[in-house]
Amino acid sequence: MLLIILRRLGQSFFVLFLVALISFMMFRYVGNPVDNLLGQEATVEQREALIEALGLNDPLFIQYFDFVTRVLQFDFGNSYRGALPVADMILERLPATLELALVSAFFAMFFGVVMGVFTAINRRGITGNFILSSSLIGVSLPTFLIGVLLIWVFSVELKWLPSFGRGEVVELGGWTTGFLTVSGLKSLILPGITLGLYQMTLIMRLTRAEMLEVLRQDYIKFARARGLSERAVYFGHALRNTLIPVITVAGLQLGSIVAFAIITETVFQWPGVGLMFINAVFFVDIPVMSAYLLLVGTLFVMINLIVDLLYLAIDPRIRDGQLKRQER
Repeated sequence: MLLIILRRLGQSFFVLFLVALISFMMFRYVGNPVDNLLGQEATVEQREALIEALGLNDPLFIQYFDFVTRVLQFDFGNSYRGALPVADMILERLPATLELALVSAFFAMFFGVVMGVFTAINRRGITGNFILSSSLIGVSLPTFLIGVLLIWVFSVELKWLPSFGRGEVVELGGWTTGFLTVSGLKSLILPGITLGLYQMTLIMRLTRAEMLEVLRQDYIKFARARGLSERAVYFGHALRNTLIPVITVAGLQLGSIVAFAIITETVFQWPGVGLMFINAVFFVDIPVMSAYLLLVGTLFVMINLIVDLLYLAIDPRIRDGQLKRQER
């Protein structure tokens, strides 16, 4: 088991190494940092002094080593646009993105699993078929269009929920949260649904398909033959085995929530790192773009690692199979 964990950690560090390399290449081949920092009217002496200060005269591998060293210290340099430390900009906006991702993940997981199980149990019912047909909306419509429709219905017409912004927030030890205020909770509803609807649809359909497959297995027929109630069969035997593959796919989908938050944050003007990245692309702010790439890549790797370990813990067949391959 320890060897499996170490191998997973090694794979994760290798992926992070590649992400850091791609992020470093953005500094080298996307724009000119000297022109971005000084402009076209800088003198030759100013340009040479900045090149020396940035270490651009050093060999490429030394520049990369210095870049990784600074990143490990959470130092991404200063923004070309505002001359502010990128790390401070990320820390200021990260709570908003993580709260939005948390709400979206809960919405996608809870309703995806519940409706997936319901549509599998009631696969011939009118309600189950209606939910299954309606779920095509979450897959077919683009995210920005869903956001605009929700704003039009619930903000413009009904005036129930705010259409943009994060609402009132409370600071707790340097962390800002909207969970403790009414306006903050209201502001989370529409962007949370918009961001989580696509993932919820995928999880629902996957749960339904896996549930139907499990219900055809012999041990389910044996459980019914023993006289167990349908509730015990569905939730005591079938659901447990259904969730094993769902956890893997759901984990990867939840990791993509942070990456896909760019569109949702733009539509709702949500003050998170996604909106910061869009502004950085518009102004070719390479340090911010590079830091965002590293952040998203690290989150993906961490979530993928956690999902792999949970998968091994939940399904002993996979763990035993990998151990046998290692013994060979």
